[in-house]
Amino acid sequence: MKFSRMLAMAKKEVMHILRDPFTIIMSIGFPIILVIYFGFAIDFDFRGVKLAVYDSDNTRQSRELSNVFFSSGYFKLEKGMYPDTMMKEIELEKDFGTIIIPPGFGRKIASGKESAVQILIDGTDNQKTSIVSRYIGSMQKAVASRFSDAAPQSPVNIRVRYLYNPELNTQWFIVPGLIVVVIGLLGIFMTALTVSREWENGSMELLLSTPVKPLEIVLGKIIPYVAIGLAGSSLVYLIARLVFNVLFVGSHFLLICAVLIYIVASLAQGILISVTLRQQNKATQAALILGILPSLLLSGLIFPIESMPMFFRGVASILPARWFMIIIRGLFLKGSTLTELSLPFSILVLLSLIPIIIASKKFKRDIEQ
Repeated sequence: MKFSRMLAMAKKEVMHILRDPFTIIMSIGFPIILVIYFGFAIDFDFRGVKLAVYDSDNTRQSRELSNVFFSSGYFKLEKGMYPDTMMKEIELEKDFGTIIIPPGFGRKIASGKESAVQILIDGTDNQKTSIVSRYIGSMQKAVASRFSDAAPQSPVNIRVRYLYNPELNTQWFIVPGLIVVVIGLLGIFMTALTVSREWENGSMELLLSTPVKPLEIVLGKIIPYVAIGLAGSSLVYLIARLVFNVLFVGSHFLLICAVLIYIVASLAQGILISVTLRQQNKATQAALILGILPSLLLSGLIFPIESMPMFFRGVASILPARWFMIIIRGLFLKGSTLTELSLPFSILVLLSLIPIIIASKKFKRDIEQ
């Protein structure tokens, strides 16, 4: 392999890109738009959850109980309108839950006795239900401290401290993951159409008749898009830090290395698709399927890999996005070192080399034919 021929291929690809400004605009603007949009749109925290309150006691204590829920900021309380059917608001989907305060609640609290309060929650959306149930559980201590001078006594004092994301901020969790999805999707799309376009235009036959070797073609076509991908990644990083205030405690050098390897892995996947299918419409469909679905569903962005069936965990293990997700979240929030990230780094390098080798061999067979 000659470095000069590879650079000549890269120069040729740069000329193609410059003659198509839409490619540059999409490469730079598309990641920014996606990260900003999904960064604000995806939120696992719920605010203003509507609860209907049926206060059959109507005492100072019952009103204080309602105020504890209201002042938390998680709930929006409304007076119940159907005393005979206290689940009516849930059935009509006007409210997500119902708080039922029984008669005598204030009297029991004033005498130091325990008084039960029933809360009915809509369980059709299990994700929202589990989060709202967690909010309600956190209200228990606030209610106890409101109605007693001392905290409730317990033989075991359990205290939970959240590491790396103490406020459980959804954006700190989601935005680094969006970087993985956006870069991977963009990388596959940028190169999935390059070779297939040349096959359709008839210029690939001329290229294969020259002394240029397959590996030189593959690397030459990848190099310009690596530069574009790094530029887009830099802008996405700035948005994550400045717009969403995502914490970054790791090494910027490791981040650059990881982004570079992941971009190459994504571009190599696109090249392999383009070399194999040779038609732009088929390459677009394949890039869409391989770029969006695995990145969203099998990368660990939303659904934890550990809870998936064994088959899907195996599929996820051969996706570059799955390992880059570990790296980027570890660098952003944990400050992980190279030693701690050695396994995902190694697998990511391997997953970037395999498509390049396969695409080069496919080119070689085309030349021999």
